[in-house]
Amino acid sequence: MVQVARMPTAISTALAFLAGVLLVQWLPALPPLMVLGALLLSAIGCAWRWPRLRWVACLPLGFVWAAWCGKMAMDARLPRALEGQDVVVVGTVTGLPALREGATTFEFETTQATIDGKRIALHGRISVAWYDGAPIVPACSHWQLLLRLKRPRGLIDPGGADSERSALERGIVATGYVREDDGNAKLPGSRWCIDGVRDAISRGIAARVHDPHDAALLQAFSIGDTRGLDQQDWEIARANGVSHLIAISGFHVGVAAVFGVWLILIVYALWPRLAVRIPRIQSQAASALLVASIYSALAGFGLPTVRTLLMIAVVALARCSRRGGSGSMSLALAMIATLLVDPLAVLSAGFWLSFVGVSFLMLCLPSRGRGWRAFIHELSTGQLVMTVALLPLSLWFFGEASLVGALSNLIAVPVISFVIVPLALLGTLLLGVFPPAAAPVFWLAAKLAHAQWWLLERMATWPGAHWYLPTVSAWSLLLALCGALWLFMPRGVPLRWLGLLMFLPLLLPMRTLPANGAYEVWVLDVGQGLSVLLRTRDHALLYDAGARYPSGFDLGEAVVLPSIHALGITRLDVLMISHGDNDHAGGATVVADAFPQARRYAGEPARMHKPMEQCVAGQSWQWDGVRFRVLSPAADGTGRDNDSSCVLLVESAGGRLLLTGDISSKIEPQVAEAIGTGAPPVLLVPHHGSKTSSSGTFIAAVNPPLALVSAGWHNRFGHPKPEVVERYRLARVPLLNTADEGAMELVFMPGQPPRVVTRWRLESRRYWRE
Repeated sequence: MVQVARMPTAISTALAFLAGVLLVQWLPALPPLMVLGALLLSAIGCAWRWPRLRWVACLPLGFVWAAWCGKMAMDARLPRALEGQDVVVVGTVTGLPALREGATTFEFETTQATIDGKRIALHGRISVAWYDGAPIVPACSHWQLLLRLKRPRGLIDPGGADSERSALERGIVATGYVREDDGNAKLPGSRWCIDGVRDAISRGIAARVHDPHDAALLQAFSIGDTRGLDQQDWEIARANGVSHLIAISGFHVGVAAVFGVWLILIVYALWPRLAVRIPRIQSQAASALLVASIYSALAGFGLPTVRTLLMIAVVALARCSRRGGSGSMSLALAMIATLLVDPLAVLSAGFWLSFVGVSFLMLCLPSRGRGWRAFIHELSTGQLVMTVALLPLSLWFFGEASLVGALSNLIAVPVISFVIVPLALLGTLLLGVFPPAAAPVFWLAAKLAHAQWWLLERMATWPGAHWYLPTVSAWSLLLALCGALWLFMPRGVPLRWLGLLMFLPLLLPMRTLPANGAYEVWVLDVGQGLSVLLRTRDHALLYDAGARYPSGFDLGEAVVLPSIHALGITRLDVLMISHGDNDHAGGATVVADAFPQARRYAGEPARMHKPMEQCVAGQSWQWDGVRFRVLSPAADGTGRDNDSSCVLLVESAGGRLLLTGDISSKIEPQVAEAIGTGAPPVLLVPHHGSKTSSSGTFIAAVNPPLALVSAGWHNRFGHPKPEVVERYRLARVPLLNTADEGAMELVFMPGQPPRVVTRWRLESRRYWRE
């Protein structure tokens, strides 16, 4: 009876504490310390006055704890006054450094920071890039580096990842790059750390597996090292819904714990008299926890592994103390422990996918006993439960889901978890005990991984492998989760099929399309670059696609495509790339691949990686009462480089918009003349506000009611230039910059002036946003 009474208390306490932590994450600003102190005292007083409701007091306690940790994390960030300055930093490399084309990236734990010989208050983890000429940077090594730093600041777009939230969750206090300096040096006294062991194992696998891709898969399966996997690999994993299996998952930690139990069984079988001195049950529990802990350390203590490790620790401690405990109670205690250690873990998708997934399995998958039939039933039914239950969360966090994921996991989970991972772990163990014996084990594991990946590649091409929906609202997410719970209720519960109806708001969201003669425009936040998305009632156009960097980071893939999907646009009719510079054309290839039916125009087709038509002044077309005219370049080809940019004028009864690319003041007069009569157009400021563009004459001739700049925060070019900003101010033209506003949405409706309706950085304010 005591155990039954404790279970609801543990679960209620965990849920109340989680609710308090969650409330903090919706705040635009953190409350002052005085308020937190008063709330803390009130919670303690209520818990003391009404003991039976102590679990309720966990809500304000969770709020105070999360707010305090959030405040400490924000206060630890680089002071704003030091942004853009060169700082000499001494510290240690943490994690596994990644070597990419033209750059080495790593995280750097600071121990000392100085400017001009004076120490500054900067402690924590810095995300560092070391560009051309970087030496080998071993894990755990100690360095002195000259870094150009700034506070973590990301791009804010519809459907895009929130890198500022991710930086807070990961404890990143600054980002920067290494400056050339004679003082950059590796320091003596590099300490031992688990990441060094992981790096050594990774190199050992690479030396024994000849196929680099097979080696990369084994490195991911054995130690969570995903540096060898490229974007295409992750695309295949997402298409099959197996991303959780590529890096070490919580399920793999559970398998490692089972090996720990088997190890003790073998020991007691060889030495039975040992049971007289040490009880077998307690030894099995301790061994399971020890093996799971070692494996989690090799995985880098990722959130799914930590969650499973905490659950194993709860069960192991209960066994060692001869106390029982249910799975739900173990999960609740693991959640409490996770939130106490790191309340900011709720900002990661892994937290929710882990705990919600396991909770659904516990609630909806009753045990069918033992034996292979029960195992097959639980495996197949479990994959169905996980696919349906996690569908809403996958759409919420990633904007996409996989309809073939249930079948892919049904095949991949047993093969990877019970065959490939154990072989990889055995090979890893042999690396340290008897290295010559590791090669044949890794060879067999690599062959199996190669065959498994070949199958996943084929399944990734099936219909429904990539399924996109517009941005998911919070209420439709909760409704769909409740529907999934109702759908998998035990037999005998009436009308379980009604759970499917609760998915309808998620799967069939309401869409509001522009009327005839109206159009919507999104100036996306792509940093120092440009991408503008335009939609009429039945058509869509993309003007430029952002940059693609030597590291492989592609803004077409990271920002443009997610934004298109999040806005519910399923077809792109025209892709127009103003000119060939990387900050405009780098992301065009992935967009063109995603929408092969789109007609493609470019100002410099010869510089494109995809075949494109030359845009020429005089080209025009009309969609849904909206007219499009190309104003430049001229057919005689007089424009060169930036001046060859496609200049596009969009006009309708709702107003006009002028997209100018990177034209200079040399071309501006002919563009101004070609605009013709009509309402002054909203202006996309030429060349991000460069001093070679936006002449006073051009601004006066266009006379825009609003000017928009697409530029990066604290970009190295200084765009928009102060003198250009001053010209627009003197002309009394409002100027909005994506660096300050994030992505911007404008609507052009007949009978109304054009207006900005959404500024993403201001629209979704959170305390971690800069």
